[in-house]
Amino acid sequence: MKMALNCLKVGQSGTVVSVNAKDAILRRLLDIGIIEGTRVSCVLKSPSGDPIAYLIRGAVIAIRNEDSSEILIEADSPIQGVEKYGTYCTVGR
Repeated sequence: MKMALNCLKVGQSGTVVSVNAKDAILRRLLDIGIIEGTRVSCVLKSPSGDPIAYLIRGAVIAIRNEDSSEILIEADSPIQGVEKYGTYCTVGR
C-alpha cells in the first residue's frame, strides 16, 4: 500500500517510492540517503507526534511531519500486535 512516510506507525517499515520535497529539504533528504528503493522503519514518535524517528540505512533520523509527508513509500504488511499493544523502545547507552 502506498502512503506518505509520516503515516507509518511505530514498528512498521516500507520502501521509498518517490521524494517530492523541494530545495534545501530535498537536498537534506538525499544527503541522509532517502532515495528510491531505500528501506525505512518507524522507530519512535515524540509525545506530540512531531518529529518522528526513522531507521534509515542504519542510522536513526528524526524528520518533521511537514517534511516526511513529501516522501511516498510502499508500506510492508502491518506488524501483528503493534496496533493493539503498541511497542516499547529503550534509548540509552
